[in-house]
Amino acid sequence: MDPTLSGGDMKDESEDADQNEDTSKTSESSEPVPLDDAPAEKATQGSDSDLEAEDSEKAFAGITGTELYLEACRLMEVVPVSHFIQNLDKPYINLNHHGLGPKGVKAIAIALVSNTTTTHLELEDNGILAEGAICIAEMLQENSSLQELNISNNHLDTAGAEAIASLLLENMSHVRVLKLSGNNFGEEAASYFAEAFMGNYRVKELDLSHNEFSEKGGQLLGQMLASNTTLEILDLSWNHLRRKGTEALGKGLRGNDALKRLNLSWNAIGNEGALALGEALRVNDVLVHLDISNNQINDEGAKKLCKGLEVNGKLKTLKMTSNPLTMEGATALVMSLRKNTNSVMEEIDISNVLVNETFIKLLDLVYQMHPELDVIYGEVEGCICKFPKQHTNAMKVIQNYLKDHNLQLWDFFRNIDKDGNMKIPVAAFRRALLQQSSIPLDRDQIGELVRKLDRNRTGVVDYSHLEEQKPEQNPGEGEN
Repeated sequence: MDPTLSGGDMKDESEDADQNEDTSKTSESSEPVPLDDAPAEKATQGSDSDLEAEDSEKAFAGITGTELYLEACRLMEVVPVSHFIQNLDKPYINLNHHGLGPKGVKAIAIALVSNTTTTHLELEDNGILAEGAICIAEMLQENSSLQELNISNNHLDTAGAEAIASLLLENMSHVRVLKLSGNNFGEEAASYFAEAFMGNYRVKELDLSHNEFSEKGGQLLGQMLASNTTLEILDLSWNHLRRKGTEALGKGLRGNDALKRLNLSWNAIGNEGALALGEALRVNDVLVHLDISNNQINDEGAKKLCKGLEVNGKLKTLKMTSNPLTMEGATALVMSLRKNTNSVMEEIDISNVLVNETFIKLLDLVYQMHPELDVIYGEVEGCICKFPKQHTNAMKVIQNYLKDHNLQLWDFFRNIDKDGNMKIPVAAFRRALLQQSSIPLDRDQIGELVRKLDRNRTGVVDYSHLEEQKPEQNPGEGEN
């Protein structure tokens, strides 16, 4: 047998000839073997004594991950992926869009059974099908290191959902982040996941976006939310939950004490769905981020949602862009925050709404109450005909101040970053600039600065890239 594939286990010439012949036949077999059988077969090939197949520790003794993977590829009759081999000892492996197929991912699963270094695995868009999902589920029963898994867009269908859900139901894996977007999951799959997550206490982030859940699926997942105590992030965007599905999710949210971020965009939830979420926000004190963009919510629906915003003291981000709102709905949203002195809202995104000067004046009053708030709206009526406001570039103002005071840009950020982790939440960054008096910046300038420093709208200003420049810069270099 080729030493490369067999891991270099060579037979001693004195060994029994019959044993050599049997081993050779086993090695030359091209028939696929079950995930559990491959390690045992491999272990038998390089051993001088009989090993118990169920003894996994002995089965993997002396075999490296690369050797195991190459042997698995030979058995599966697939070409090894060099990128996987090169990164087997790394915490992060990205194999998205590699065309692995069910057999290719089975070989990878075999190699990862005893892997203790990889914590994040990306397998999106590989056509692994339900067969591949079953292999992944079997691997996760043994692997205790993998914490983030992305198997989105793999045509897992209902059978794949059942395999993954069965694993989750038993709390057998250590996965904390699970991405299953775009896998043709329908109502039957929703029942599997609902049952699994009613008792799962490990997964904290779940992505089920771009699937086929409809109202019944929403009802099942809503029941799950009522009892789940671990899930913190749930993405159900681009499904078909509509009114009844969202009403059930709203009921689930009322008693949920774990979920912090919920994405329901592109679900046609309508005004009644907005009402259900508004009722949930009246009592829920955990949710901090809600995305209901593009959901056919008009001014009436916005007013229903406001019933919750008027009393909620936890929600920080509300995304409602691409809904048919007008000035009336936008005004209602802002007024709800004016009524709520306990609001901690930091961002409302209604970026498609055309507003007027009256709205801007109202917003200025609300900003005085909630200086950390940022309302992202569309154009202002009549401003096209007016001479636009001229603002000095905010970064230029800061750089001039630093130069005059013999400081560096690093010092500016470090002074705001009280925690010292080089990442400042946008709301805290905006609040700090508004409260300080040394550098004259108005809200528009600060908004422009935030958009430049957080181009991807992550909600965080990350200045860690300045750390390498810090020792080498002199005060004048801050302008570059």
